[in-house]
Amino acid sequence: MLLPHQPLQEAAVPPARMSARDQAGPWHSEAVCRRDEAGLFFAPSKEPTAARLSREEAAKRVCARCPVMVECREHALLQPEPYGVWGGLTAAERRVVLARRRRREAELQRATRVAAAG
Repeated sequence: MLLPHQPLQEAAVPPARMSARDQAGPWHSEAVCRRDEAGLFFAPSKEPTAARLSREEAAKRVCARCPVMVECREHALLQPEPYGVWGGLTAAERRVVLARRRRREAELQRATRVAAAG
C-alpha cells in the first residue's frame, strides 16, 4: 500500500524475475490502493481489535482485485515493511512468510552441504 504523498523505493527484484510490467514502469503506478483511503491500510493508534480485523479484511479485498498484488507483496517482504496491509498481507502475516522463507533457505543450505559432503 502506498501513501499518496510518499515516494517509494523500488524493491530489489532479480533480473530473471522481472516481468514485462517491471520493464515498462514502476509497479506501484498500477496499484489499486492509490485510489483508496490510506487509513484503510494502516492502523490508527489504539485501534480496537474488532475494528482492526474489519479494516484489514476490507484492505485485503482491495488488494485481491489489484493487478500488482504480487509485486506489492514482494516489495513489502523485501524491504521489509513493518506496518500496514501490503499485497494482501498484514504485518503479522508477512512476518510468518519471512520466517518460512528463512527456514526453507536454511533447509536448502543444509541439504546442499550434506549432498556435497556425501
